[in-house]
Amino acid sequence: MTSAIETRGLVLLGCGKMGSAMLAGWLEGDLPASSVWVLDPHPSEWLQGTGVHINAGLPSSPALVLIAVKPQMMGAALPELRALGNGDTLFVSVAAGTSIASFEEILGAQTPIVRAMPNTPAAIGQGITALIGNAVASADNLDMAERLLKAIGQTVRLDSEAQIDAVTGVSGSGPAYVFHLIETLAQAGEAQGLPADMAMQLAKATVAGAGALANVAHESPSQLRINVTSPNGTTQAALAVLMQQETGFPDLLNRAVAAATDRSKELSRG
Repeated sequence: MTSAIETRGLVLLGCGKMGSAMLAGWLEGDLPASSVWVLDPHPSEWLQGTGVHINAGLPSSPALVLIAVKPQMMGAALPELRALGNGDTLFVSVAAGTSIASFEEILGAQTPIVRAMPNTPAAIGQGITALIGNAVASADNLDMAERLLKAIGQTVRLDSEAQIDAVTGVSGSGPAYVFHLIETLAQAGEAQGLPADMAMQLAKATVAGAGALANVAHESPSQLRINVTSPNGTTQAALAVLMQQETGFPDLLNRAVAAATDRSKELSRG
């Protein structure tokens, strides 16, 4: 991991699904359990078996505090860490809807802060996280945050915090779009005469396999689509429906992502 964290310690505020996924990745990456302090009102059995410090006295100047509590719990949880603000402790937040300005108001404007937006496949190490630092976050701060977040998948760096809302629309909420695609693809298979269990198995494996191929292939998704589309064949017949500009995927997904992005903006404004 990083020598600064091993020496000064890491504090994890909240250890639910996302916090647990990150902690598991760090420990598998050889971060010593003795370097981690977890604050969580309801520690799981798994957490209690990791060897990390749980709800114990914190180090005086940890290298990093990672905030993984639900937004509605932020008001109660964050003030107890105020004493660590305006120093050289880096704060990294994976809490949705809480702006950098909100953290600066509680922790102090001179606190290095990185805001990150992961998604739920992080639970199996297959997530993607977008991150952006505040004005006082250094290049080293961003590098440290990125190394930690890579424990749960890929990372991308944003140019501005305003892009977080679009990230929410694409990758934050995106897994739900894919789950719904699996649901509806299976239902369509049933409508064509397949048994329900078989249709669901085919839909899950097809979406998972296509996603994995898109992630590792050198060709673009457009080229991969072309590769499996024979002229006047079955795939072309289906794509003629799906690619219609007004009723197919282009318009539907554009409207869906825009709706999620707009809602993210509304929630951020409180």
